[in-house]
Amino acid sequence: MSKTKQVAILGLGIFGSTLAETLEDYGVEVLAVDIDPACVERIADNVTRAVVADVTDKDQLLELGVADFDTAVVAISKHFEESVLCTMILKEAGIKNVIVKARTKRKKMILEKVGADKVINVEKDMAYKVAKSLLRRSIVDLVELDSEYSIVEIKVMPDWVGKSLKMLNIRSAYGMNIIGITCVDAKQMNMDFTADYVVKEGDHFVVAAKTKKIEEWDYLTRD
Repeated sequence: MSKTKQVAILGLGIFGSTLAETLEDYGVEVLAVDIDPACVERIADNVTRAVVADVTDKDQLLELGVADFDTAVVAISKHFEESVLCTMILKEAGIKNVIVKARTKRKKMILEKVGADKVINVEKDMAYKVAKSLLRRSIVDLVELDSEYSIVEIKVMPDWVGKSLKMLNIRSAYGMNIIGITCVDAKQMNMDFTADYVVKEGDHFVVAAKTKKIEEWDYLTRD
């Protein structure tokens, strides 16, 4: 039986609390920590454990058992020095994956020097993703599996309608592997299809491919 994933969230502003509640909704055991009792109280009923503590106090964090976590997210918004101290404590405690929120390149560089495994700029990353979504014309939804591959839901091109998957040979033509088909009037994705399936107007394909290939294909569909 697989071990339940555990994540510690340190700092319960909008980003930290939203992340904590979302992870908990997906079955992750979350330890949520903040020095502000109001922030902790607000989230207490929605996570596995919510605690009032100073995230820059090594003894308090160790007492909470953070050393038992493989992943921790430092989501402190206002005081950068607290993010640095917290990151150092977490890495010294042996946490393998420490993710830290920061807003500038300089702060990112400092956090990486003290041991942060990944530094995210929430506003910048979100702006980039929104911009990319606005630029896409034929991509309905995209989930990045890693830095190279993605699974996406795409609209079928007009000239695909009426042709079989065998005729289209999407994999050879575009480097995309079809793993599911959703018809416009269907409530569930069809994963039990054959190469003889004839594409209908309004169909969506769920495909797996290199993200670069998907972006190249989407560019070709633009007017």
